[in-house]
Amino acid sequence: MTLKKNFNYLTITLCLFSISSSYGQFTVNKKNPFLVDKNVPVEYAKVTSSDIELYAQKTLNDVTSMVNAIKRADEASFSNVFGMMDEIKNKISATSNNCFMLYWVSPDAEIRAKGLAGYQVLDSLTTSIYSDKEIYSKMINFKASPSYAEFKGHKKNLVDDMILGFELSGVNLSEEKLAKYKALSKEISELSTDYSNNMNSSKDVLILDKKGAEGLPESFMNNYKNADGKYEIPVINATNETVMSNAELEETRRAYYFKFFNRAADKNIAILDQMVKKRDELAKLLGYSTFAAYSLVPKMAKNPETAWTFINDLISRVKNKAKADVALLENEKNSSGKTKNSKLEPWDIAYYKNKIQKKQYNVNNEELKDYFPMEQCLKGMLDIYQKLLGFEFKKVPNPSVWHEEVEMYEVYENNKLKGRFYMDLFPRPNKETWFYGVNIVSGKGDEIPVSMLLGNFTRPTKTQPSLLSQKELKTLFHEFGHIVNMMSYHGEFSSQSDSKADFTESMSQLFENWIADYSIVSTFAKNYKTGKVLPKATFDNMQNSKKVASGLGTIQSLQRCLYDMNLYDKYNANNPISTDELWRTIDKELDVMTFYVEGTHYQANWIHINTHPVYYYGYLWSEVYAMDMFTAFEKNGLTDTKTGIRYRELILANGTQKDIVKAVEEFLGRLSNNKAYIKSLGLE
Repeated sequence: MTLKKNFNYLTITLCLFSISSSYGQFTVNKKNPFLVDKNVPVEYAKVTSSDIELYAQKTLNDVTSMVNAIKRADEASFSNVFGMMDEIKNKISATSNNCFMLYWVSPDAEIRAKGLAGYQVLDSLTTSIYSDKEIYSKMINFKASPSYAEFKGHKKNLVDDMILGFELSGVNLSEEKLAKYKALSKEISELSTDYSNNMNSSKDVLILDKKGAEGLPESFMNNYKNADGKYEIPVINATNETVMSNAELEETRRAYYFKFFNRAADKNIAILDQMVKKRDELAKLLGYSTFAAYSLVPKMAKNPETAWTFINDLISRVKNKAKADVALLENEKNSSGKTKNSKLEPWDIAYYKNKIQKKQYNVNNEELKDYFPMEQCLKGMLDIYQKLLGFEFKKVPNPSVWHEEVEMYEVYENNKLKGRFYMDLFPRPNKETWFYGVNIVSGKGDEIPVSMLLGNFTRPTKTQPSLLSQKELKTLFHEFGHIVNMMSYHGEFSSQSDSKADFTESMSQLFENWIADYSIVSTFAKNYKTGKVLPKATFDNMQNSKKVASGLGTIQSLQRCLYDMNLYDKYNANNPISTDELWRTIDKELDVMTFYVEGTHYQANWIHINTHPVYYYGYLWSEVYAMDMFTAFEKNGLTDTKTGIRYRELILANGTQKDIVKAVEEFLGRLSNNKAYIKSLGLE
């Protein structure tokens, strides 16, 4: 998942000039680690909370001066309006991203607090600028000029997209309605922040005795053994897969499931209700029937009808396979001798899928982890990406970073510095709990992009290295795909560095295919105890075992797509549905199995429904493009540098400079289609 804090996101807001005047004049400490020359790395280890505050204030004052320069211009031109707005966007984004990143990852509570505050102030500034009627008027005047009529390509796209951004930010509203828009934006942002804080600070453990821990790997349990001989397992993403796939006692799986899907529920259910309500109000204020209709305008899908058609078509294709998968897993549950005529429960899915994979394919996912220590996987992955894309990654020794575990790399092409990225891979208290490719500096012209891979992978212990499951390996390749996507951009304008939101995931999903090829995986999959390479027969069994319950996995993704779309496209302000009831309704519509468990609240700790509304369908939408683009690598070779660089330049480096459908067609040399995706589901 990628996190790029887009310039026209809904944000809290204050009046631009009231913000500016409230800070007045101040002196910036010349030793402030953020105030460095272009392309010089920030010394994050030296950052203090006051540094962040002054950094945000300086950016605010600088941008205010730039805005005033746009307004003073006698005649609107591309450079003095749109070029200057791109400079403004770039300056705000770099500062805002640094602030938000440190809010997510810093071990220091004061730095986290100041990071959030700085981000909020700059988002306020963004909203004020994007609803500024004077700037918008200059944009419209330019669009009506003969100069615009001569524009083609990326400059025309920049003009059109920037004007749309203003219009989606309420610039055409009356003063009274604009004030309401700003108030709603502020409230939504505050609610979203509270939701995230509650989710990330949630702490719960599952305490097990020896009986309750049966089936769990010994090395895993040793990490959590307490003085009383019991096991205290933290309920976090890093432990979820191991517990749910291996705990033999159904009560253990059930207990963990309830705890995992009740994180922050005591606070976040009410917050989500308010967020959905206010997002609906905001959309209607802007003249849209629903928040989904408003949110989809700048995306590839354009409107809810297209998204619904896409989702429902996939449901019709995969539903029978999903039902067959339920019967398969249910039969496995009842054939164990412990139960009879018992229905499959949601906490059973991973466990019985794992049992079938062991029994039918001789695949033991826990034992396989020994072949995938993190350090080997990282090196192997970096080698592959370098070979494929024509990059060189150089690890920087003793970098100045926010935590001792963080690593820093520089990216080169033909000995020229092209970018910089950080890796913060393991969980710790108060750190964001999900997995992201995080944008810090977008890059434009000769300014290099900077990003971070934020992970929460299994932590190494005193007795063994960090060992990756197949799911974690897939996540690693996926998230690093976002990093190379960011590293590839070198366009003229920062505003065009991000792709369409429902295409973004495709550029990472494509790289997941590399771990399905033995010639690739065997370069780094070596048992950390014996040094032996993963056997080809074992790898083949691993690939074949992925077919187990694949339809059920897809239908679970579609269930979340339905939830997201229902929440934001079917909202009835006069009779809002309970967010728990919505799960029940979707279960009835899908008619596959009962996924919703009474007393649990997945929507209370689901990051997408909070920070990325009307986004989840984009994972499957993107995957259609990912699988189609991968056919070029199947044809030319998975390490064919020529194809890789062509992909890098036409797709990864594109952003929104060229229409993405045309860019994909140019890369493939034909019209794009969904044949490869349907085949990947086993539904051809």
